[in-house]
Amino acid sequence: MRVLVIGAYGLIGGYVTARLLSDGREVVAAGRDVTAAARRTPKAHWVRADLGRLDSDGWAPLLVGVDAVVNCAGALQDSPRDDLSSVHVSGLAHLADACVAAGVRRFVQISAAGVEQGEGAFRRTKREGDAALRARDLDWVILRPGLVLAPAAYGGSGLLRGLAAFPGLIPLSHAAATVQVVSVEDVAEGVARALAPDGPRKVCVDLAAPETTTLAQVLTSLRAWLGLPPARATPLPSNFARLTALAADGLAWLGWRSPMRSTAVAELVAGVKAEAGDGPRLLGFAPRSLDAILAGWPAGAQERWYGRLYFVKPLALATLAAFWSLSGAIGLARAGTAARVLTEAGVDGRLAHGFVLVGGVADLALGLLVCARRTAPWALKGMVAVTLAYLLGATLWRPDLWGDPLGPLVKTIPAAVLALAALAMMDER
Repeated sequence: MRVLVIGAYGLIGGYVTARLLSDGREVVAAGRDVTAAARRTPKAHWVRADLGRLDSDGWAPLLVGVDAVVNCAGALQDSPRDDLSSVHVSGLAHLADACVAAGVRRFVQISAAGVEQGEGAFRRTKREGDAALRARDLDWVILRPGLVLAPAAYGGSGLLRGLAAFPGLIPLSHAAATVQVVSVEDVAEGVARALAPDGPRKVCVDLAAPETTTLAQVLTSLRAWLGLPPARATPLPSNFARLTALAADGLAWLGWRSPMRSTAVAELVAGVKAEAGDGPRLLGFAPRSLDAILAGWPAGAQERWYGRLYFVKPLALATLAAFWSLSGAIGLARAGTAARVLTEAGVDGRLAHGFVLVGGVADLALGLLVCARRTAPWALKGMVAVTLAYLLGATLWRPDLWGDPLGPLVKTIPAAVLALAALAMMDER
C-alpha cells in the first residue's frame, strides 16, 4: 500500500510515518519544509506540500499511485505561518476533493477530542473540516486523540516536561483542569488499524486513556518519570496564564511557535475529554493508561536535560537580545568615549570613530535579529563571530585590557558561550 501522509514530520505525523514504514507500507511524506526530515527518515519519499495553500489540482500529481491518505497536519491558532480556516477547512476540502477525483478512497483524518463541543476558532474549524470530510464520498476514518504524549518532546508535550522539571516546584495555572492523555504510539496504532483491509469505514473514533486525570496529576507523574525529587504543584493566578498567553501570541508574529498561546490555555481550561464510544471495538485495541504509557518509556539523561533547559532557552535568548541591544545603543550614544579606547592606542581618530559606529550598529542589529525565529540562528552565530573579532582587535591594539581589573574582555567570553548554548537549543522539531 502506498500512503500519502500530510504533516509527516510533526509530532503525530512523524510517528505515523515511522509506524507505516515498519509495517512495510510505502510512504509519500508531505510537509512545508522537508529538508531535515528527509535526512532523518530517508526511507520515505519526501515532497513539499502545504495543506493550507494547495487546491485540488495542486494535489493531483501527489496522488498518482497513492492508495490512501493520512492527514496529520493542523494548527493551533492563526499566525503568520498558519491560517486555521485554510488548514482545517478549505485545505482539507481541497485534498478530499482531489482524492475523490483520483479514486483514492481511503482517508484517515487526525482531528482532536472534544471538538464537537465548545467554541473558539480551533474547535470550530476542526469541526467544520471533519464535517467537510464526512460529506465526501470516501472511506474516511476520523481519529480524535486526547492530550498527546510522546517519547519525543515537541510542542505541548515539551512544555509539560519543562513544567514537570521546574526546580523545586511545579508551577501551573488551572491545575484542576481535566485531561485524558493518549500515547502518540497508540495514535499511530489507530492509523495503522484504520488502514487495514478489514479496518472500519466512515466512523469517528476518540483515542484516549480510559481514566480522566487532572493537569496536576499528569505533571506529577511526568516529574516522577523523569526521576526528579517530588515537588508540589504550585498554582499560579489565572491572570498570569492569560498574560503569558498574550506574550506568546505576540511572539508568534516573530516566528516563535510557543505551545503557551491563548488557544492552548483555553483548551486546557475547557478540558481535553474523549467520548468513551466503541473505539476499542472498532479498532481492535484500547489506548493505554498514563501509568502504562510512562512505564513503557524509560527516561534517561536527555529527558532531564530537555526538561531543565526548556525555560532556560527563552531566558538565554532574552538575555542575549538585551545584552547586545544595550551594548550597541550605549556604544552609539557614547561613541566619543568608546573611540578614545582606540585613539589612546594610536589609532587614527576618524578610523576609531568608524570602528565604534560599525561595532555599535552590528551589536544593535544582532540584538534585534535574535528576537525573530527565522534570523535568530544567524544572529547567534554572528554574536560569536563579532565577539571573536572584538577579542582579536583588542589583543592587537589594547592587549592591556586583558589585565583590566573590571575584565571588559574576559566578560565577553561567557556571552559568546551563552550564544553557542542557545544555538544548540534552537531545534523545535
